[in-house]
This record gives sequence, C-alpha cells and structure tokens, in this order.
Amino acid sequence: MLSEADFSKPIKVDAKSQFVDGKNKTSLFKDDVLITQGSLIINADEVEVIASEGEGKEVFVARGNPASYSQQLEDGTPVSAKANEIRYEVVNRTISLNGKAELKQDTSMVQGDSITFDMITEQLLAIGGDDDNGEGRVTTVFTPETIRKSTSKDDDDDNEGNQ
Repeated sequence: MLSEADFSKPIKVDAKSQFVDGKNKTSLFKDDVLITQGSLIINADEVEVIASEGEGKEVFVARGNPASYSQQLEDGTPVSAKANEIRYEVVNRTISLNGKAELKQDTSMVQGDSITFDMITEQLLAIGGDDDNGEGRVTTVFTPETIRKSTSKDDDDDNEGNQ
C-alpha cells in the first residue's frame, strides 16, 4: 500500500510556463513539468490540471513522449510507470496510463496500451491495444527471486571494489 503520508502532502507543480483559465477552473503547464507530492513524482512535457470538481478532487493529465510516474510503497518498494498520457485522479487515488503504457512494481513489469493502477489497493487493470496485426496484447514479466538475489549480490560486489 502507498503511504497515507504522501496523500496528506501538498501537490506541487513546477514548469517553465503556465496558462490559467479561471472561468473553467483549468490550468495548463508546459515545458519540463514536474509534479511532486511526497514520494510521488510525475515528469511530463505538459500537464493539464482540471479543478472543476473542487479542491482535493483535481485531475492531473500529464502528456509526454513518454511521461513518467514513480512513488514508493509503504514498505519502501518503488513503483514506476511511463506512458504517452498519465492521468492522476487525486480523490480516487488512481493513476491511469494510456499509450505505450508500462508499470513496474517490485519484481514484475506490465505493458499494454492502457493500465489503471489503484494506489491504495495496489490493484491494476491492463488492456492491450490494437497493434499492426489487430491483436493487442498485454505482457507481464515476472523476475524470479533467484535472479533478483544474484543481481543484488553482483551489485554489492561491484560496490565493494569502489571504496
């Protein structure tokens, strides 16, 4: 589960330019956009913020080639993702990835055209899109524990020689 502490922190959006439409309660951030909220980080080329539902119910739509998301679970395990579009719905605490979507969590990676990740329950739904053959697929890769341990050991050995 993701840390509740992240969700109680303010959401900061940093960009090179910002356009605000006060009447429609939307903002558009462009050029090297960075969203942070605790350990949550989203990088994108542009981000649209839709605040028409009120404070605490904003929707952040990040677009990039690709846009990226990362966050730490309560146990310290990282979750990361990338897609052409990442939609963060604050009130639902969900991340929706669309277009060349990829999500990595602990020892597994899921790829598809769209992935929806519930940040509280850590449940995800992946859907394959239409590829050139008309047969969109979802791919999941699981890394066995033995490979993970040997990779970690190799990393530790390399670090010892550098001290």
